[in-house]
Amino acid sequence: MAKIPYKIYLSEEEMPKYWYNMKAVMKELPAPFLNPATYKPCTAEELNQVFCSELVEQELNSSDRYIEIPEEIRNFYKMFRPSPLVRAYCLEKMLDTPAEIYYKFEGTNTSGSHKLNSAAAQVYYAKKQGLTNLTTETGAGQWGTALAMACAYYQIALTVYMVKVSAEQKPYRKAVIETYGGRVIPSPSDTTEIGRKILRENPNTGGSLGCAISEAIEVAMKTENSRYVLGSVLDHVLLHQSIIGQETKTACEKYEIQPDMIIGCAGGGSNFGGLIAPFMADKIEGKNKIEIIAVEPASCPSLTRGKFAYDFGDTGKTTPLMKMYTLGSGFIPSPNHAGGLRYHGMSPIISKLYQDGYLEARAVEQTKVFEAAIAFARCEGTLPAPESAHALKVAMDEAIKCKETGEKKTILFGLTGTGYFDLSAYMSYNNGSMTDYIPTDEDLEKGFATLPQVK
Repeated sequence: MAKIPYKIYLSEEEMPKYWYNMKAVMKELPAPFLNPATYKPCTAEELNQVFCSELVEQELNSSDRYIEIPEEIRNFYKMFRPSPLVRAYCLEKMLDTPAEIYYKFEGTNTSGSHKLNSAAAQVYYAKKQGLTNLTTETGAGQWGTALAMACAYYQIALTVYMVKVSAEQKPYRKAVIETYGGRVIPSPSDTTEIGRKILRENPNTGGSLGCAISEAIEVAMKTENSRYVLGSVLDHVLLHQSIIGQETKTACEKYEIQPDMIIGCAGGGSNFGGLIAPFMADKIEGKNKIEIIAVEPASCPSLTRGKFAYDFGDTGKTTPLMKMYTLGSGFIPSPNHAGGLRYHGMSPIISKLYQDGYLEARAVEQTKVFEAAIAFARCEGTLPAPESAHALKVAMDEAIKCKETGEKKTILFGLTGTGYFDLSAYMSYNNGSMTDYIPTDEDLEKGFATLPQVK
């Protein structure tokens, strides 16, 4: 067989026409959302008050393995997909490892990340429903940027609550969102009741995704012809992101690449869930024995140190209750530079798969993450997003283990986006001012104390 090229590109004809629904193959489904007032499973009617109706239908679908991607969305995707699967030859050489290393690169679109895969779909369904306004939250800014791009394309007004510390760390990401027509409000803010409450209780807070979600939902509920859209965590978001894994699997089959290990960063779980979807389905059905690893920041360790429990998805306690690995909705993570991973909970799908032993989780400190990111940039030529570099760090660790043991493994990881809006973080690492924060057990107990007592 010919040498595998540096970049494997699929043709437009090879791009998936269906999203992959992992719930349809899971032996046990995630627990249902609960109404926090009644502790009964949420109905579609209740969810329709917050989310677009077709997204609610996808959220509740646990029977259809394949869900068709509408032609209009596929045409949108063609502007930036298929994305390349890259053989990291230079990284292999630098590490002097017998391992083969591949990464699926989602940073080739203007938003700079995988988030556009779901943004394009969610805004399409909002337009189809006749909505004129959308609200959302964003951490590092990738989701807000992607959604602003999609809203500009479909001509829908957008309000983005951006985690305050991220808005301060990434002013140019804020500028891009505004360039595409989105209104950006640092969160927590004084524009909502929930924001004012959080500021009264913690006036110096840098915010969190949980805070921003609360504000965005409040505004959506009070604005005519508006809905809230979420960029991670929920089942329908993982569904949209499954295009990543399906393209990856097609490319692997085309070049007879058989991964031994698949690694992804995990905050809410969308890119990780999307990358692993078809591979995980095969694993559940006994068709492979791939080691699948979720990597999270040590400063916000929901999988590795959290509790598997029902919890609110937001700090203001306005969402339905979700059974997930969580640090408690009251947990406010430290202002590290991986803003997209700074969330107290984890996707119910990923949480259930972890609970059932289908994947493992690791937590890494941010200084070690940036050390890996810079090494990668110097040999592979791409500056990775801090979030992506969590997966990169563990991939490099595993490749070094192969060198030490002489075992040859095929390692595949997700490079979810670029780090060109994260230069303040790289400056902090380069000048030595970056520090690591690992919450104590006492810190975590404060968050766990906010968990609802589900009856």
